[in-house]
Amino acid sequence: MSELDFLSQAFGVTRGQGEEGVVATRDTLQRMNSAFRILTDAMPQMVWSTLPDGYHDYYNARWYEFTGVPPGSTDGEGWNDMFHPDDQDYAWGIWRNSLATGEPYEVNYRLRHHSGEYRWTLGRALPLRNESGEIVRWIGTCTDIHESKMMAEENEVLSRELSHRIKNIFAVINGLIGMSARQNPQLRPMAAELQDRIAALGRAHEFARPHSEQSRPVNIASTLSGLLTEILSAYPALGAGRLTISGDDPEIDDRSATPIALVFHELATNSAKYGALSSEDGSVQIVVAQDDDVVAISWIEDKGPVVAGEPDETGFGTRLVQLAITQQLAGAIERHWLPEGLRVDMKVSASRLKRVDGAPV
Repeated sequence: MSELDFLSQAFGVTRGQGEEGVVATRDTLQRMNSAFRILTDAMPQMVWSTLPDGYHDYYNARWYEFTGVPPGSTDGEGWNDMFHPDDQDYAWGIWRNSLATGEPYEVNYRLRHHSGEYRWTLGRALPLRNESGEIVRWIGTCTDIHESKMMAEENEVLSRELSHRIKNIFAVINGLIGMSARQNPQLRPMAAELQDRIAALGRAHEFARPHSEQSRPVNIASTLSGLLTEILSAYPALGAGRLTISGDDPEIDDRSATPIALVFHELATNSAKYGALSSEDGSVQIVVAQDDDVVAISWIEDKGPVVAGEPDETGFGTRLVQLAITQQLAGAIERHWLPEGLRVDMKVSASRLKRVDGAPV
């Protein structure tokens, strides 16, 4: 294929017939090529282009300014030598997959700067296809993301340190409560309940705090089911299949994790003391159903001690659950004291479980 034929395909220009048509086509393509180069040289990103087989044959002025290499020295496969040695095989693998499948190319790698340092860069490319759907060229960009990458890593370090300090605070508070209970034996029952609540908050914090890929809890998704499994894992009924979680699984974040942890810790604790989980045959179902922004959560106890009716007095735990659902999650809660067991129906907004992108913290 001649250069004129290739450029005609690449830019979708119909090749003219006869000598005058060929000249006109060539002039049109030359003007388009000049406009393309002017446009790409004016862009802040590094721009590059390859043949359908991946052979690099064009880089804009930003590429040569960034890398400091002589023009043409990175044509063909020479570009990969510009990457950090630890990133070369990975980048090659992603690029070969795109060439084989036609899928968009996107990869982060460290690119050698003209100063000699390696800077983190985002590489992207899309295929240019002709009318038949065949790839006739790849057009790509490289964007320097080094500062934002370093800032993200610094924030991760600060986040881990902050999380460590918060966990220490939980431990100190639990220790102070234990000391007070030892000095005042009459406070021990209340102290034990308070320590359990603080422990639940600690698990919720560790579960929902911002994580990197390295610090993220293994095999636990940032969803309602994941958090409930973490909070209720201390109860043997969960492993025995008498405490089940089913239905939809909306995403959650750090804002909703704390009230959710408190709510289900209280429900499970009361059930283990007085309800279905206090019986060997008792069971609890947690059923979740999401309809657009409304998330309905039901706590359904069965086969526990017979429920005589609603208690005459409302305990602190019940008030805590009410407060968490209605105020912190802006939802509603109903309790049904059925003979076969307590049923608690809760409704909250999905947008209160997980922030909508762009919403304030």
